[in-house]
This record gives sequence, structure tokens and C-alpha cells, in this order.
Amino acid sequence: MRIIAIILVATITLLLMWGVWRQPASLTPDPDLRLGAAGTVAAGPGPYLVGVQPWLDQTHYHSAAALHDRLSAYLAEIREETGVAPGSIIVFPEHVGTWLVASGAPRSAFTAKTTAAAMSALVAANPLRFAAAWLGSGEDDRMAAAIFRMRAEAMARDYQAVFSALAAEYRVTIAAGSIVLPGPRVEDGVLMAGEGPLYNTAAVFHPDGSIDAQLVRKSHPIPSEAPFTASWPAEELPVFDTPAGRLAVLICADSWHPDLYQSVRALGADIIAVPAYLQPSDVWNQPWGGYTTGWPDDADPDDAGRLSEGEAWQRYALAGRLGSGGADYGMTAYLRGQLWDMGSDGTNIAIAGETVFVADGLDGAALTLLPLRPAGD
Repeated sequence: MRIIAIILVATITLLLMWGVWRQPASLTPDPDLRLGAAGTVAAGPGPYLVGVQPWLDQTHYHSAAALHDRLSAYLAEIREETGVAPGSIIVFPEHVGTWLVASGAPRSAFTAKTTAAAMSALVAANPLRFAAAWLGSGEDDRMAAAIFRMRAEAMARDYQAVFSALAAEYRVTIAAGSIVLPGPRVEDGVLMAGEGPLYNTAAVFHPDGSIDAQLVRKSHPIPSEAPFTASWPAEELPVFDTPAGRLAVLICADSWHPDLYQSVRALGADIIAVPAYLQPSDVWNQPWGGYTTGWPDDADPDDAGRLSEGEAWQRYALAGRLGSGGADYGMTAYLRGQLWDMGSDGTNIAIAGETVFVADGLDGAALTLLPLRPAGD
């Protein structure tokens, strides 16, 4: 009996320790916004096309509330400096929603030194759900796919909660960066995750906080995404009606490819938003390595190594292709910060016609405001 009692006590102790270990982290994010001078391309009454380049680390993802508060702090800076004119469009960066995969994870996931260790902690806290998702995943990177599938329902809910609240609070249209979800769809005004392939997905939120029924899915996944995300046909790109005009959203690498601009022109978009995420740190001024998503016919292979990464973004991405899409305005916004062992680079690029503004020299957060001509003017 004594042995049974000892085993029972040990089991209860382990279960209690497990319960404490897997509790969500209560880490306090650094309040420093890392914000350089806000860049206003030209003075105007608005509305504005605004690129938000936030500085984020993993502590901003321990809950949806933490991410909301961080992003809201950047919008509050805009409101304090210039006001946010009705009809403004706010562009957030690629994958700003993807890291909600970690929301509610155990504290060890946020104190881990690497993303691999953080995801291992997330899996260890949800072994049965991970096993079920693993069995339902057939992608080359099966572990990544399974992690996103097991967290998909919560991620979709948190992503909508964050950006719906921001859009309604500031009364703006938001191109809400992107998030990785399986079979994403909007049903009765709710973002849902379903069955099928994973897509790098962007949603647009209207000034009343509602999510648009249409979703953008990336057509040209880069090599780090391709093992677990699928490609979406370029000809199925949607366009969004906003108070400032018709908006198209091209997710990062898609902005480098002519097939997407053909779709934009056919849709009659006035404005193009590009949520972007560039890795690793300090790559902006390094020699460009060339296309990793297939070379289009109009790109010169000799530019690989001849141009810097930043110069290539200006020649072959939105800044160099806006006119081919028939749009008048464009904004590329980058995700910056240090997420575990993942650094980042890039700086906002705003385009009005043939005029290009690059917020150079900002190794941190940035807010770039480009005045728009109101729709109908």
C-alpha cells in the first residue's frame, strides 16, 4: 500500500507540475515602440495610405490582447501626430498574424532561444491535438503543417479579433498583413479555418470592423513557405472596394511577378498594398541573390549580385511595377523585430505614380503616410 501511495503522490505532483508548466505565459512586452521619425510623403488632409512597420518580438504574441495593444500603439501615434482621416487605408506586414500560432503557449515557448525550441514547447503542451493534426497533414514540412493545423481555429479567431477591433476603433480600412491557415474562408462574417491546403492568407477589414468576404491567398510561396503552404491561382486575386478607391493586396513575393499585375489591371484597382517580410537581418544592403520563386521574362538574371536587395525591391517589386497594374498608389510595409532567433530587414516603400519614397536608414519601426485622392475626385 505504501508503494501505491508513493506512486499516487508522485503522479499527482507531476500532473500539477505539468499543469503549471503549460499555463499561458504572462510576459510583459517591452513598451518601447522602436519608432523612428514618421515619414509623411506629402502633406495633405487625407485620407492616407499608411504603411505600418512595427517592431515585434515573441512577447507580443503571448495573447491576442498583447498583439492588439502593440499594434494599436502605432496607430495611436498616427492619430496623435496627424489624425487618421476617414477613408484611410492601413497596411500591416506579412505574417503579422502568423505568429499568433504561439498565443496561449506555455511560458517556456516564449523564453526559448529559437523558433524550433518554441514550437517544440507548443507541441509538448498539446500532444494529442498535435498527433491528430500530424495524421491529417501530408506536406513536405509535416511538423510545421501540423502545428498550424492544430492551432488554426484559435489563430483565425485571434487574428479577426485583433484587426476587427483596430479597424473599428480607428475607423479605417485595414489590409491586415497575413496569416497561415488551412482552407480559409469567411462565413457569415467570421473568418474560418477548414480542411485542405494551408495558404498564406490576407484579410481586409472595413471601418465598421467587419471582415471582407473575400480573402487574398499567396500565389508565389518562397522556398521557406513552399514545404507547407500551397499556391493560389493569380487570376483569382480579389479587389476590395474602400472609401478611398479599389484596393488590391499582393502578399510579399507576389509583388515581384507580372501575372499578379495583370490581374490587378483587369480588376481596375486604384491602390496596391504589399504586406512584406524580409529575412535575415542586415540583408537590405547586401547583394541580391535573385528570384527564388521563378524568374519572370522581364527580369534580368544578371541583376542577381549586381543590385542590392533594397535596389531589387525597388526595380522588380511594387515600386517598379505599380504602373503595369494600372494603379495610382502603392505601399509596401515590412515586419521588423526579433522573433526568437529570426531577424528581419526592410523599410517601408510608398509610391504615388512615378514618385517613389523609401524610408531609408530606419533600423526599427516606421510609419509612412501617403496622401490619397478620395475616390471620385
